[in-house]
Amino acid sequence: MAPKPPASPKVRALQWLAQREHSRDELRAKLLRLMRTPRATVEAPEGGDRDEADLAAEVDTLLDWLSTRGYLSQARFVESRVHAREKRFGNLRIERELQQHGVTLDADARAALKASEYQRAREVWHRKYAAIGAADAAARVRQMRFLVGRGFSPEVVRRVLRDAAAPGERADTVDTEP
Repeated sequence: MAPKPPASPKVRALQWLAQREHSRDELRAKLLRLMRTPRATVEAPEGGDRDEADLAAEVDTLLDWLSTRGYLSQARFVESRVHAREKRFGNLRIERELQQHGVTLDADARAALKASEYQRAREVWHRKYAAIGAADAAARVRQMRFLVGRGFSPEVVRRVLRDAAAPGERADTVDTEP
């Protein structure tokens, strides 16, 4: 049986986008890597290696085609990435991850994340440390490092631990000032 011919870059891009949303930069890197492989160069004229500029131009054309037809959307990528990360991570970590993908949050999404950051940090703290509490200084420092490592702002972390130290006080009555 003859080996199956490699899928075209357009087919591979559509397959990747069917699995999950990708940023333009991420999909561009994947496509360039795919097209540089020896199997993909069989389609090249005269069987020779294609110039890097030609590959980049072909990939950019394909990405433009995917964008105009709605298969590739930065807004959908941001929405899916934020939704997947917001339950476990803070604003700083989410924004840093989006920057690594070459996208940024719009003002509305940034405001919504900021408004919910305290509650999200409190839920993360509660899942991990509710049974232990913030009894001594060493435990509080460990918990602070954990929450800051998750990308929560230092002000929010201090509020969460301050509220955890005062168990009689309800979280929804605490001031919203950092």
